[in-house]
Amino acid sequence: MTPAKENLLYEGKAKKVFSTQDPNLFIVSYKDDATAFNGVKKDTLEGKGALNNRISNLLMQELHKSAIPTHLIKELSSNETLVKKLEMFALEVIVRNFAAGSITKRLGIKEGEQFQTPILEFCYKNDALGDPMINQDHILALGLASQEQIQAISSLTLQINSILSDYFASMGILLVDFKLEFGKDGDGKICLGDEISPDTCRFWDAQTKQKLDKDRFREDLGDVVEAYEIILHKILSKASN
Repeated sequence: MTPAKENLLYEGKAKKVFSTQDPNLFIVSYKDDATAFNGVKKDTLEGKGALNNRISNLLMQELHKSAIPTHLIKELSSNETLVKKLEMFALEVIVRNFAAGSITKRLGIKEGEQFQTPILEFCYKNDALGDPMINQDHILALGLASQEQIQAISSLTLQINSILSDYFASMGILLVDFKLEFGKDGDGKICLGDEISPDTCRFWDAQTKQKLDKDRFREDLGDVVEAYEIILHKILSKASN
């Protein structure tokens, strides 16, 4: 029997998290809200929440095939998913395979340039501070994670990047960069949490370099939901082959 929603524990820009009768299980509800630039730009895009919910769950199921631990238990409805309770690290882990977004301005790199090796970046997850970039010394000094946990998170992140980069390349999609978040389960095991979706990843068509992610909203390119639908269609088409 699937536990029912109880209390709203957290509401972010794109999701709500609810407690259930089981203290070890939460329900994540995806919203249609779209935000950018730390919430300065806002809109509601009908269907976006359901697309992110489905895409994220399918990608986590793909990662399970390679023994990558995630919070995913099962999809409950178009917008809701049952997940394992995690004690989240106050960290965002960013992987960059190609230059896009802030790094192009920060380092003066042309958009689309492929890096010789993936770049791993950490940000302190703190809305009031604007999620500033930090390094491993900051993480240790602030007590956000131990050296062993940093190493485990970094290793998992690079494994996920390798798996998903190959996965999307087989569909003609470039995984340009993406953000991950991790937490500890009741046994202290580090698991992938949050989501993997066009809200948290940059996806480009490998041939045309068409953007198929949240940058369509950030840059006023239009057809945001349609781009997310393209990603879901490619994932479902690959699964059916």
